[in-house]
Amino acid sequence: MGQFFAVDYPGPAFQFFGPAHIIALAAIVLLNLYLIRFKNASDKTKHNIRWTLALILWGNEVAWHLWHILTGTWTIQTMLPLHLCSVLVWTGALMLVTKNYSIYEFSYFLGIGGAFQAVMTPDLGIYGFPHFRFFQTFISHGLIITSGIYMTVVEGFRPTWKSILRVALWMNIYVVIVYFINSAIGSNYLMINAKPDTPSLLDLLPPWPIYIIYMELIGVATCLLLYTPFIVKDWRAKHATA
Repeated sequence: MGQFFAVDYPGPAFQFFGPAHIIALAAIVLLNLYLIRFKNASDKTKHNIRWTLALILWGNEVAWHLWHILTGTWTIQTMLPLHLCSVLVWTGALMLVTKNYSIYEFSYFLGIGGAFQAVMTPDLGIYGFPHFRFFQTFISHGLIITSGIYMTVVEGFRPTWKSILRVALWMNIYVVIVYFINSAIGSNYLMINAKPDTPSLLDLLPPWPIYIIYMELIGVATCLLLYTPFIVKDWRAKHATA
C-alpha cells in the first residue's frame, strides 16, 4: 500500500499508449457512452448524477493536494489552482450542481479541449499504473471531459458563437493575470512565462514569446472543432425548414 502513494515510486513508469493508458482512455469513453442513456431520465436521477460527478471531482482534487502536503511536495509555485484544468475541476463541479451556463461555456470549450490533451499526453513521469497519481490524473481530467459532454448531451446545454468570443476574451484576460502572478512568485502556471523544463509538445514550437501565439491559434482551432457539431446541427435544421 505504501508504494501506491510513494513519492519515489519504485514501480513501472508511465508508458504512453501502453496497456494501462489505453484502458484508462477506454474507461473514459465507456463512461460517457453509459451516461448518454440518462438523457430521458427523471430530474431526480439527473440531479443525483450531477452531484456524484461533482463530489468525485472535488474529492479527487482534495486528495491530490493532501498527497502533496503529506509528502512535502506542495508549493505555491506548482500547486495553486491556476492551471486551466485545476480551475475547471472546481468550477466544472460547481457547474454540475448549479447548472450554471456561464461556467458551462468554459467547461465545454476549455475543459474538453484542455483535458483531452491531458489524458492523451499525461505528465506522469515515473507514476505509472497502479500509483495514486495515475488514477488521480485520469479521474480528474476524464471527469472534466465528461462534465462538458454530460451537460451538453444529457442536460441539453449548447454553446453559441458568442460563447467562443466570451471564452476567448476572458481566457486572454486570465492569461495576463497569471503571467504577472508567475512573475511575482517564480512559477509557470499555464506555461505562459516559459516552456516547461520537461519535454512537451511546446518543444516543437518557436521560443518564448512566439509560441504563445501558436498556443492561441491552437486554442481557437480547438474551439472551432468542438463547435463543428453545432454548425452541422444548425445547418441541417435550417435546411429542413426551408
